[in-house]
Amino acid sequence: MEKEIKLIALDLDGTLFDEQKCISEENRNAIREASRLGVQTVISTGRPCMGLPTKEMEETGIRYAITANGAALYSMPEKECLYSDCLDWETSCALLENLGRLDIRIDIFVRGQGYSEYRYGHDIDRMSLPQSMKQYLSTTRRNVESLPEYVREHRAQVEKFTLNFYPRQDGTYEDYDRAVQLLSGNESLTVVSGGYHNLEISSRNATKGKGLCILARMLGIDPGQTMACGDSENDIDILETAGIGVAMGNADDSVKRIADYVTRSNEENGVAHAIRELVLNQKI
Repeated sequence: MEKEIKLIALDLDGTLFDEQKCISEENRNAIREASRLGVQTVISTGRPCMGLPTKEMEETGIRYAITANGAALYSMPEKECLYSDCLDWETSCALLENLGRLDIRIDIFVRGQGYSEYRYGHDIDRMSLPQSMKQYLSTTRRNVESLPEYVREHRAQVEKFTLNFYPRQDGTYEDYDRAVQLLSGNESLTVVSGGYHNLEISSRNATKGKGLCILARMLGIDPGQTMACGDSENDIDILETAGIGVAMGNADDSVKRIADYVTRSNEENGVAHAIRELVLNQKI
């Protein structure tokens, strides 16, 4: 697996973040060590630009982010959008009106900002999410009365939808099957899960893997000289695209099966371990 890696792409939730949504000092130090050897590190996440850990990125020298599952690339800290592949407003309105009839929570990303509806705030404790994730949703979203009306009024180009589902006592989720049925067969969409039994919807061609290729070429790096780390279904594409695909120890089995290497978990500094084993050791 000896390859000259020049770019490392890191997912956030379940990967670079621990369960408290913090980046450990060991992970930070490994990123800094890679940077000193001329290896660029970028973020690759389902989050919008405004949901990035900007302070930690600046401290570790991370200047670029693949956001919204590849629908938008941003340079940091100026938050300049370098590339986007969004859903048009008409498609988004139709989706919102259909999905809005279900008992689910819907968030959309527009120009790097997450939007939700006021009514969902009352139901946040119904979701089976860690408290740290509930806090993230509560503090990073702009609330509007109606998402369809907002998109229609602003002719908004939507980077991504996130659907979160409410658990039932029997372990299933309210309206999950109905949401899947509404989305199935729509070839204009990419639908994956980013964890916590959610569904994430973006343009057909918007994937983390494509985002990695576009950003790598912008930086003058061959996509084969990249390494990507991730833990959930929305990371499979980028792990298959990168020169080396790394699954976290806590990753879904489907992610581990396609990975070139399985590292330690996000609670055990798995990112630092992978960087040292697969990148730094190759440069000594």
